[in-house]
Amino acid sequence: MTVDFKKVKPTIAVTGSAGKTTVKTMISSILREKWITYESSDYDNTTENTIKHKEKIGPIHRAAVLEYGMGFAGQITEHCSILRPDIAVITNVGLAHIGNFDSKLENLVAAKSEIIKGMNQNGVLFLNRDDHNSKMLHTSKFKGKIVTIGIEKPGQYRAQNIRFGKEGMEFTVQLKGKKYTFKIPVYGQHNVYNALFAIAVTDLLGFTPKEMQNGLNFISKPEHRLYFFHLKDGITVIDDTVHAHPPAMKAAIDVLKQAGRKKRIAVLGSMSELGERNDADHLDVGRYVANNGVNHLFTYGNYSRNITEGALSAGMALNKAKHYTGLYRKNLHQDLLEAIEPGTTILVKGSSKQNLFETVEFLLQHYSEDA
Repeated sequence: MTVDFKKVKPTIAVTGSAGKTTVKTMISSILREKWITYESSDYDNTTENTIKHKEKIGPIHRAAVLEYGMGFAGQITEHCSILRPDIAVITNVGLAHIGNFDSKLENLVAAKSEIIKGMNQNGVLFLNRDDHNSKMLHTSKFKGKIVTIGIEKPGQYRAQNIRFGKEGMEFTVQLKGKKYTFKIPVYGQHNVYNALFAIAVTDLLGFTPKEMQNGLNFISKPEHRLYFFHLKDGITVIDDTVHAHPPAMKAAIDVLKQAGRKKRIAVLGSMSELGERNDADHLDVGRYVANNGVNHLFTYGNYSRNITEGALSAGMALNKAKHYTGLYRKNLHQDLLEAIEPGTTILVKGSSKQNLFETVEFLLQHYSEDA
């Protein structure tokens, strides 16, 4: 018997390798259409933060939406011991932090599965049916309800007719036998998955399609997450400078491919905490760059050398792929200016530790209308 959410103030926890912050934001935006909702601040997802969130949730709040971060085994169990979720979303199981789990996927999956064991056992668990690794999650003993979303495979909530619009993504979802069109002011198919989770969770809680459409239309976009800057001479800069791991890298390259109408440039930083997969995953991202319409590649940081090598091995011309170590950011910026032409779209993607937002700021200053 599942929880009666008409009587219970739900605690909604979002975890996963990618998309946590965006899913949390989207769910909260819809809930606020008619509920006073407590939402954890972006990236405040440690167990220390969860203790603080618990103290701030009050009688005025009809629901709480929290992000549960995880870098090591036991962390999600601790989150759940502080605030036990009634609803849990596992966005996906990627390879972020796999170096902290002896580079073994089964160990990482077990750690992600802690939320299944730690949540309300009569609650509702939401999973991505298209995510291959999510099939490995430990769901067999879960007594609550499992709801799936998908695009390629027909989950209980499925997005179709997906397209890039002028202001973001557009897609349709069938709810209670009728098709509805949704628009989100962010780009990328991965964000359609994020929106599907928000639609599925809020449908469970009794929100109408109109309330879902309104909430998703006006989400506050997380900073440095595929944020578009439209500058002079038709130049576009895509700022994605918070996290860097293989699926997120590929998702950002997909956005560059779709958004770039003329020349496409990718500036990519190193990915960390990949353990034994470090070389292989960087090489794989490089091959993906070469095979997906990127005209010019710049890599920054020690590990990212293998992204360049992967791109070259997949056929990118030697003079179109350049690597820079941390001491040569100014050289990167100078060479980047020489490669940019009117109408160019530039993706800058890396982890916050690499401070690649400095490259974004450099481009904004150079190509501002007043420059």
